[in-house]
Amino acid sequence: MKVQLKMILAILIGMVLATGCTNKSEEPKKTEQKNKAEIKTNFDIVEAKSFTLKNIRGIGYPGNDNALYIAANDGLKMYRDAKWYETTVNQHDYIGFQAIESGFIASGHPQKGISLEDPLGLVKSADKGKTLQKLAFYGKTNFHFTAASFSGNGLYVIGEQPNDDLRLGVNYSTDNGATWKKSALKDFNADSLGMMAVHPKNGETIAMATRSGIYYSNDNGNTMKLITDPFMVTALSFNGDSVLYSSVENDKILLKTINPLSGEQTNSTFPFLDYDNPITYMAVNPKDQNQIAFTTYKNDLYESIDGGEKWTNLLRDGKKELD
Repeated sequence: MKVQLKMILAILIGMVLATGCTNKSEEPKKTEQKNKAEIKTNFDIVEAKSFTLKNIRGIGYPGNDNALYIAANDGLKMYRDAKWYETTVNQHDYIGFQAIESGFIASGHPQKGISLEDPLGLVKSADKGKTLQKLAFYGKTNFHFTAASFSGNGLYVIGEQPNDDLRLGVNYSTDNGATWKKSALKDFNADSLGMMAVHPKNGETIAMATRSGIYYSNDNGNTMKLITDPFMVTALSFNGDSVLYSSVENDKILLKTINPLSGEQTNSTFPFLDYDNPITYMAVNPKDQNQIAFTTYKNDLYESIDGGEKWTNLLRDGKKELD
């Protein structure tokens, strides 16, 4: 079982995720597109009676809705007022999903039959997925690791293949993807790059989960500081100025909060998870910090609306059964 756990964690933290999605290097099929891809098929958000998610690509609380969003390989699922919803079209394979105040940012692959280039590069939606605005690398690159400030003033990607516009490693943009700079990562000593989180208000402040702890930066990742002990961290999210994260220590899955400036840490209560089912994605609602959600390797989903005192199991094995 320990060997299996190591394999799982390598998938979570490794430079390239084994998610069945590729960072396409082949020449994409070219189609004539406007700067904003307007989908002409009837778009609606309807109640989802049942579904099974094969892959969860990210979660978050977009500021233009009052719902928890799940990005999956077959589009968006939204949980609001104890009901699940989904879109009728635009069921794209979203990857690197990031909730922001005006909507969401993502990468990934378009739904088959829709005239969008593959891969999507970085796209943004301010209307719950009805239309996509192309930010950068459209038709060129797919990003497994992205991060964005809720305020919209900081955008980060990990370049897995260098090109004329992007360097290998962490790159950041302060102008919504128009131009990019490479983070210097001074004093970064981990042997892997992993999931990133950006401060909800200050786009210069980031944290990164690695196999050897959390690295923190307040200058766009140009200088980094290890703020935890060197243990495996699988997921993290800012909760105000603090960082909520999940670690794996002594074959146990833990949930903690750390103040990056003081180093003070607190343990959080949460449902028991088998050590081969670690936490994969985590989200805190910047508009209500008591609203927290996380997913697991086996596609379980939990949410708390009281700051982690009580948790509701919204999905088990990615399944929403018929009522």
